[in-house]
Amino acid sequence: MNETSCFHCGLPVPAGSQHSVVIDGAERPMCCPGCEAVAGAIVAGGLDNFYRFRDTPNQRPEGDDPRDTRWDAFDLPELQQQFVRDWQGGGDSGLRMASLLVGGITCAACVWLIEKHLGALDGVDRVSVNASTQRAQIVFDPEVVQPSQLFAELARVGYRPAAATAANSEELIQQERRAALRRLGVAGLGTMQVMMFAIALYFGEATGIDAQLERYFRWVSLLVATPVVLYAARPFFSAAWRSLRSRHLSMDVPVSLAIGLAYAASFYATVFETGDVYFESISMFTFFLLLGRTVEMRARHRAGLASGGLAQLLPLTATRLEGGEARPVPVAALAAGDCIVLRPGDTVPADGEVIEGSSGVDESLLNGESALQQKTVGSRVYAGSVNGDSTLEVRVTAAGQSTRLSAIERLVEQAQLEKPQQVALADRIAGGFVAVVLLAAAAAFAFWWQVAPERAFWIALSVLVVTCPCALSLATPAALAAATLRLQQLGLLVAGGHLLETLPRLTRVVFDKTGTLTRGEPRILEIQLLRDGWTEQRVRDVAAALESRSNHPLARAFRPWFNKLQARHLVIHTGCGIEGQVDGVGYRIGRPDFAVTEPAEQPVGEGQWLLLGDDSGAVAWIGLGDQLRASASAAISRLRTSGLALELLSGDQSAEVARLAKLVGVDEYRAGVSPEEKLERLRSLQAGGDRVLMVGDGLNDVPVLSGADASVAMLSAADLAQSRADAILLNGDLRVLPDALELAARSRRIIRQNLTWALGYNALALPLAVCGLVPPWVAALGMSASSLIVVLNALRLSRWTSRHHVAGDIIPMAAQTAR
Repeated sequence: MNETSCFHCGLPVPAGSQHSVVIDGAERPMCCPGCEAVAGAIVAGGLDNFYRFRDTPNQRPEGDDPRDTRWDAFDLPELQQQFVRDWQGGGDSGLRMASLLVGGITCAACVWLIEKHLGALDGVDRVSVNASTQRAQIVFDPEVVQPSQLFAELARVGYRPAAATAANSEELIQQERRAALRRLGVAGLGTMQVMMFAIALYFGEATGIDAQLERYFRWVSLLVATPVVLYAARPFFSAAWRSLRSRHLSMDVPVSLAIGLAYAASFYATVFETGDVYFESISMFTFFLLLGRTVEMRARHRAGLASGGLAQLLPLTATRLEGGEARPVPVAALAAGDCIVLRPGDTVPADGEVIEGSSGVDESLLNGESALQQKTVGSRVYAGSVNGDSTLEVRVTAAGQSTRLSAIERLVEQAQLEKPQQVALADRIAGGFVAVVLLAAAAAFAFWWQVAPERAFWIALSVLVVTCPCALSLATPAALAAATLRLQQLGLLVAGGHLLETLPRLTRVVFDKTGTLTRGEPRILEIQLLRDGWTEQRVRDVAAALESRSNHPLARAFRPWFNKLQARHLVIHTGCGIEGQVDGVGYRIGRPDFAVTEPAEQPVGEGQWLLLGDDSGAVAWIGLGDQLRASASAAISRLRTSGLALELLSGDQSAEVARLAKLVGVDEYRAGVSPEEKLERLRSLQAGGDRVLMVGDGLNDVPVLSGADASVAMLSAADLAQSRADAILLNGDLRVLPDALELAARSRRIIRQNLTWALGYNALALPLAVCGLVPPWVAALGMSASSLIVVLNALRLSRWTSRHHVAGDIIPMAAQTAR
């Protein structure tokens, strides 16, 4: 494309045109404002890779008004591939689903506003907004409404929409974090400085102060408080304006009124040297509210940064066979019918069928099965699984959006859309309370305007300040922040804001097996010697030497003894075992009929048994298994005692599921359950009235983690599973789960105490303020004291301890194993 052609549409650029956009670090010419706006939207949306991969120039947008084409770029099919997909929940309805990031979400009222506003558009079937991840999922009819209209409507109500790509997600998080810290810093510094002057003014009023010095302190306080109001408190004013435009009274309305009117009154009192000033109350109020919101933001960002989508499980490139030669190509270039090579350790980039070779493939992320699945000619392999010990040639049968991995992603999105929406108790009370406060202030002003006009404004201000919902605003977030911090200290990282509200209402807990109730790591459980002159240590060393170059998961059981002996001439027999020489002697380890010609009788016991043999016969039986977590039995016992129903769902096909369920005391269990069947079981439980907590590990648990009322992922789980869960168990101690239930119940009691105090205080203070018995400075002290009581009561949760003793993590008993 030459320099006189429009970089976007390819048409000639008129002489003297000043339209251009910086793309890939270079300034690209544009022929008109329309192309400039569309290209600018593509770059601003983090989708500039579009220009690298397109085959032909785009069509020129109709019209030259940039305002009409601001979001038109998102209607391009090439861009929609990155954030729009077919909606599977509606059958053949032709519906599609767009995943958008929405900047500017601050509370549950924002979620309500977005869902109501977009839900009212023609062609929009359903809308689900997650305040924790700031992600909106919108199911729409492309024949009626286009993505550009969704972007435009979100922008019209004051939010910042963007396509939900990994780059955009991280950028949004970083922008929000930096802005929150800047505002909190300004509010904190302002509060500290203005409080020093406020103390002088308080004591001066009581003991006497020089008038000139008083004016000086007031003017300095005004200068310090102004950035707090105009910059740090700006999110409250913006949210209040949005709620008023949507005809919905949120908590931000009286908060903004109180800050704005108190600042205006203080400004008036300072300039005209009359009345009282409240700069310290304004700054402190703003700081406390921002602090609570910042703590909440940090908690959800810990999960948000780990969320990159299922696509991150795939490699960037694959090895494709072209004319008998192996060449690396981008995974996006693979298509059905291509032949690819998978070497040991490679991640499978697409679904396919083995056409040459045999190998074990680790599909644990997809089906929960810990053992390698043996693949031979004709076997199916799936994207996201990992090739084990031998090279395979595979013919691609499905790539991109057609793979099983993408099907699981669609299940995740469908489950998230149907996830129960939790609304904070304070927000449910706020609408009526806010209306009462505003009406009371207006009524007080009208009454006193007739009786004593000079007192009307100050009494109305006293009503707003004394009943300002600071305590009510802090009642829930302060308790949740303290409980969240305490749970993190106990080993549970909370990522979903609704978790603490949901936990006390649960009726059932569903567990995964591998990596959840068990440690997810094979270990040597028992060695039975079959020949004199051998010791268990010698058996471990020889076996470790043979397994040292194997990619099989069971080889990890011998890792502590690697490099003690060296093996030579190693040969891996897929599905059978390994042979090699150690100290000049030939050995075999694996299946009994592979290790020796006439194997001895296999021991009776749980776990998987390998036989070590040499040319003279069998040497020893080695029992391997996955150890049960030491905390599993105690945790399940406490959960059962609390009245919860317990269930085990596992992708493992072995009889170990039934044995493990009986061992830990779980009556209901299901083995060999696919991701689809897990989600179906969850929905049937919820349809029957159960509120379900899912505890899982691995990709096959992700749809259920997303769809459950509450969910917990183990720290060892895939990043994707962690990001979809409401909490992450950091230390592997399952006894934290019943601790979390106890703490959540106590948190709910604290929240109710805070709300009772806040509402009771306001109910008592409101009539006194309306009657003119509470001067503004007393109202400010009362508001601060009320908020302090709420915060101190909430801080009791940070010192909460369970009555149950917490101990180690491993049960060193061979009988307590699981596979």
